[in-house]
Amino acid sequence: MLDLPLLTILTFAPLVGVLAILIIRHDDPEVVASNARNVALFVSSGVFLLSLLLWFTFDRTTADFQWVEKYAWMDDFGISYHMGVDGISVLFVMLTTLLTPICVLASWTSINERVKEYMIAFLILETFMIGMFCALDLFVFYIFFEAVLIPMFIIIGVWGGARRVYAAFKLFLYTLLGSVLMLVAMLTMYYYADTTNVIELMGYDFPIDVQKWMWLAFFASFAVKVPMWPVHTWLPDAHVEAPTAGSVILAGVLLKFGGYGFLRFSLPMMPEASLFFTPLIYTLSIVAVIYTSLVALAQEDMKKLIAYSSIAHMGFVTIGTFTLTTQGIEGAIYQMLSHGVVSAALFLVVGVVYDRIHTREIAAYGGLVSRMPAYALTFMVFAMASVGLPGTGGFVGEVLVLVGAFKANTWVAAFAATGVILGAAYTLYLYRRIIFGELTKENLMKIKDMNRREIAIFAPLLFITIWMGIYPSSFLDFMHVSVEHLINQVETSLAQSGMLELAGR
Repeated sequence: MLDLPLLTILTFAPLVGVLAILIIRHDDPEVVASNARNVALFVSSGVFLLSLLLWFTFDRTTADFQWVEKYAWMDDFGISYHMGVDGISVLFVMLTTLLTPICVLASWTSINERVKEYMIAFLILETFMIGMFCALDLFVFYIFFEAVLIPMFIIIGVWGGARRVYAAFKLFLYTLLGSVLMLVAMLTMYYYADTTNVIELMGYDFPIDVQKWMWLAFFASFAVKVPMWPVHTWLPDAHVEAPTAGSVILAGVLLKFGGYGFLRFSLPMMPEASLFFTPLIYTLSIVAVIYTSLVALAQEDMKKLIAYSSIAHMGFVTIGTFTLTTQGIEGAIYQMLSHGVVSAALFLVVGVVYDRIHTREIAAYGGLVSRMPAYALTFMVFAMASVGLPGTGGFVGEVLVLVGAFKANTWVAAFAATGVILGAAYTLYLYRRIIFGELTKENLMKIKDMNRREIAIFAPLLFITIWMGIYPSSFLDFMHVSVEHLINQVETSLAQSGMLELAGR
């Protein structure tokens, strides 16, 4: 089994589904649409089941990359097709393979036009997302990192809401500008190190002045992806206009690209620059946590509220990442995984009532517990996980980040902690206005509770949310050795440059 090119199979298997959908032919458009849905669900579910091999075969005692594949590609330039996963990336691959079939199911009845093209876009998107997390060559990474933008642009621009074209172009332009700067930094790395091998670049000692410029170039790309304040304004528009499944994959996976990039590139390859710019990261993250939480409180659109809450939660991720503590970095990774599940579920929760009433205005609802008790219970679990209630995955990530922040900077931890309070305020505000109160609106009198398809969508997300809350070590064990190795790498580089004392070590 160890000779199996598992990562290549996982990455490109969705394209088999794309080919199968392309050859579907029938006189009845409904039959074509139904077959496209079935193929997409079958293939994406198969990819998820295959990805479980990573869970069961992964060696949690080593920081080395596993399931490594390396083939010559452009030998003259030292570029190779190089894939592998470590304890940091393996769980993001599984998060991606989990959410894709859920997105297909969530689109089962809500997408009725150009269904073939829609399913093709999602399967291509899955290929690019998995490839990005597995890539161990700079330019292979960049190809997947940028290619993700194409199907996402199409999904929002074609199947989105009334302002879908505006939202799609805003996403495209924000992301493209940062990525061009990142490409310049990658070329600089290649110029100095004469390699595009990510593993070798992690051990290369770039000059400190060069590091700072490269760090800023990478930051321009990753900050947009997180997104960090003030380059976050594309996200609420993208979420509001995207179809439900588009919001799910955007919040669940694409927002993790920035945090993953900081962990894979900024910290190990540019440690001195990362330390130098840590105060900048702390400042922008605290502003994001507090400011976007207050903005969320003022929202009247459910999707916009959840979108702003995502920015606040990702502020915890960037704080934890740059604490350079085991608890902070593990908390950041855990927060990304938990947020990937919980925020995806919250957008699905919005999609359930939107499919029935066709509005996202909070004021249009109220008293749904009387008609939709199963929905109210499901919504409550994910709302509490978003707040960080003990027993849910959201609690573990936030606590670890705050512990790491207290070790690094007490003031940063104190300001970040206000985000927990504000998070409870806007989440409970949303839940109370939708679920509780008198059922007085005429169009809600006959609204139906969740059907079997919707229950099937939420069941695995509910299970994982509780599992992450009561048994966190099953996930932390994956990342612990890799995180320790990353911290040792950074500390060794800082010690050699005489900057270790500045890091408080």
